[in-house]
Amino acid sequence: MKLLHIDSSVLGPHSVSRQVSAAIVDRLRQTTPSLETVYRDLTLTPLAHLSGSHLAAAQGAPAPAELGPDLAASAAALDEFLAADIIVIGAPMYNFTIPSQLKAWIDRILVAGKTFSYGANGPQGLAGAKRVIVAISRGGHYGADMPTAAGEHLETYLRWVFGFIGITNPEFIFADGIQLGPEHREKAIAGALQSATTLRAA
Repeated sequence: MKLLHIDSSVLGPHSVSRQVSAAIVDRLRQTTPSLETVYRDLTLTPLAHLSGSHLAAAQGAPAPAELGPDLAASAAALDEFLAADIIVIGAPMYNFTIPSQLKAWIDRILVAGKTFSYGANGPQGLAGAKRVIVAISRGGHYGADMPTAAGEHLETYLRWVFGFIGITNPEFIFADGIQLGPEHREKAIAGALQSATTLRAA
């Protein structure tokens, strides 16, 4: 069984989402010692944002020589995703949505014919056999019953993205309110780390 671990926070060792995603991976390794893990840090090795040339090449146009490294990086990211049985993602909220680094990665794995297809009845996801676990960190509280819920475009976006490619039950662990003060931060981290220890086995 293979696990792909993705981190997207720019905060390095100060990142809450990185701390929680690492705890998730540790839990899965404990339950399945033979688990093979691939790690991708989207801050240290960022993927470029999609360009017109990239999209044209994806649709069959000749690719200019300078696009070669970008296409190779894109193919590597997609291959990692396709090979993984489990994907663990550290996803902090930046200005109400996902980091741009994570969006660039998503743009490389949502590929027609690979992770979804178009048919007579519309799009169909092709990645439904995968398990996705997301460690989310947010400065405030954005639950459905909160007045800020309309500004939440992190969890809702990721649920839609993974649902689109067939993963209809992604799992989420939340560390909310981490910018509301030291006590809130400590409590949020402790709760998220505790949730990571109770995840079902790989």
